[in-house]
Amino acid sequence: MENSSLMDEFLDRMTINVSEFYRNRKRFEVLEHKVIPYLLGKKKRLKIWSAACSTGEEPYTLAMILSRYISLDQVDILATDLDRNALDRAKEGLYHERSLKEVTPQVKHNHFTKEGSYYRVGKDIRDSVTFKEHNLLADNYPGGFDLIVCRNVMIYFTEQAKQVIYQNFSQAMNEESIFFVGSTEQIFSPQKYGFEVYDTFFYKKV
Repeated sequence: MENSSLMDEFLDRMTINVSEFYRNRKRFEVLEHKVIPYLLGKKKRLKIWSAACSTGEEPYTLAMILSRYISLDQVDILATDLDRNALDRAKEGLYHERSLKEVTPQVKHNHFTKEGSYYRVGKDIRDSVTFKEHNLLADNYPGGFDLIVCRNVMIYFTEQAKQVIYQNFSQAMNEESIFFVGSTEQIFSPQKYGFEVYDTFFYKKV
């Protein structure tokens, strides 16, 4: 137990938990107005993976966006991270106001409740996300996804590790599904992984 606690503390110090809702907002606008309608034009139930989700702002953002289009019982959102402490915080759904700086007043009104100087994500949004521990380099990958979001973490991996991870993500995706990466993580030679460019920082599995 002591070793487990020490490992948790080590991971908490080593992993970078910098996140916020709608981080790089213009990219999420592309997701909302182009990617989601494209995916829903192909099927009415979506399976989504937010990989390396940190403290949960990203998967909750996805759920908020999706709730404008479909009932959340029509979407499966898996959110994973290596850091157990980050996942525990994510499940709580309680955030400082600085995490909401890109959130519009309407979204804040619809999906958050103020608790002192913090904001809690609404229960319907929290309940739509399943959080699990997962190591991108060591663990088996789940599959059958229509959208995989992995942003602002690949920059910390070696080129060799990136190639393995991209290949694993590709194999976890359905045909014509979308892979959404961070704004410093453009994939060079995406065709190596069965991808083609769909939009800036979005790739389609072909």
